[in-house]
Amino acid sequence: MALSSMTGFAQSSGEKDGLHWQWEIKSVNGKALDLRCRLPSGFEALEATARSTLAQHIKRGNLQVTLTTSGSVSREAIVVNEAVLEQVLAIAEKLRDRIGGVPLSAVDLMGLRGVLDVVQPTQTEAEIAARLADVSSSLEIAAAALDAARRAEGARLSTVISAQLAKIEGLVVAARDCPARSVEAIKLRLQEQIAKLLDTGAGFDKDRLHQEAILIATRADIQEELDRLFAHLEAARALIASPEPAGRKFDFLAQEFNREANTLCSKALDKTLTAIGLELKTVIDQMREQVQNIE
Repeated sequence: MALSSMTGFAQSSGEKDGLHWQWEIKSVNGKALDLRCRLPSGFEALEATARSTLAQHIKRGNLQVTLTTSGSVSREAIVVNEAVLEQVLAIAEKLRDRIGGVPLSAVDLMGLRGVLDVVQPTQTEAEIAARLADVSSSLEIAAAALDAARRAEGARLSTVISAQLAKIEGLVVAARDCPARSVEAIKLRLQEQIAKLLDTGAGFDKDRLHQEAILIATRADIQEELDRLFAHLEAARALIASPEPAGRKFDFLAQEFNREANTLCSKALDKTLTAIGLELKTVIDQMREQVQNIE
């Protein structure tokens, strides 16, 4: 069975040269493939990669892709701001000449704002590209894990839907074999109804009664609906086994199931057949709820 669900969650992480990162992907139902990325500053270029990578694994669903990072790929360095230092020394010498005092020590100078700066070493384009490649490699792992999670959920859906199809088939067979569909059964019901209206069954033209029963049976015939329901069952089972995404087709097919069940109920002239039709509609509705989750 090859159905895939649209709901799932996956994550992957990595670390290199002091940089730690983690990808998280959440997937829920959607009419098409809708992907939203949350990327930290400096990693915006990975959005195109994320869209391309996930499109190879996922065909339908709303996806939230989040990248979080910590640490740094480069070591911070402390440098002396020479311009500020020269200005501080010049001012200090002027003040010492005017009012006296000892020269400023290195410790004194280091404590002054602006004398020391913390800087990040400049990275080359090649280093930046290598960093993005390292981080994006983990995205492929997360995408494959999400695909596996959705397929695992799809296998569960396959089991549930297959059981519902089996129940639908049983009800369709029961409708097909229902004794109330026979011309003689319809004729008997018609005769009983007329007898109640006239308080007697005598004096009726049996041939005319038979003709009326045939007309009613023709209008109430559900053979076409039964044939289509059997065809829909065959198509549904083919979709379950199909390797291609089947959600849209299955949703349309579920609507067709429901249409035939409605017609069957409207044509039913017997409470037994009506009960079968109503139960059929209930199971079909339950199946449609499950079908909404299929990719």
